[in-house]
Amino acid sequence: MIALCGIKDIIRPEVPDAVMQCNYAGVRVRMITGDNKVTAVAIAKDCGIITEGEELENELICMEGPEFNRFVGGLVDKRSKHEIKVMGKEPEREMIGNMDNMKKVRLHTKVLARSRPNDKYIMVFGLRELGDIVSVTGDGTNDVPALKKANVGFAMNSGT
Repeated sequence: MIALCGIKDIIRPEVPDAVMQCNYAGVRVRMITGDNKVTAVAIAKDCGIITEGEELENELICMEGPEFNRFVGGLVDKRSKHEIKVMGKEPEREMIGNMDNMKKVRLHTKVLARSRPNDKYIMVFGLRELGDIVSVTGDGTNDVPALKKANVGFAMNSGT
């Protein structure tokens, strides 16, 4: 071996305090990312979204996108009960396949790793259906459906 190199995203110093203030104010912070589960959990711990070992206490604390999608039954058409592929096209016909499981996600899930754009949309849609006020940040075109579905959407960076 000639070399070994590691790269780590730096958490801005104010982030853990901001998460703590949100929690104190009753705002539940969730992280939805395309990163793998190990990376997502490490970042969530650095930010104060989850505590050390919390992800081991309950399998719902950190889920991967496809697992989450199956667990909540995806987004389905109210009439036909078939999975909806294009999110937000006919919002009056959308519903979560399994709202009982969505309620469990609402209570326990803090990190959604390996998520795809439809997973983020389904999370936002499900939380709104349960009566939550949802705010979303996103930095790419794949975040647009969730940003539009949220009560408040913050598009960051350039290009979106």
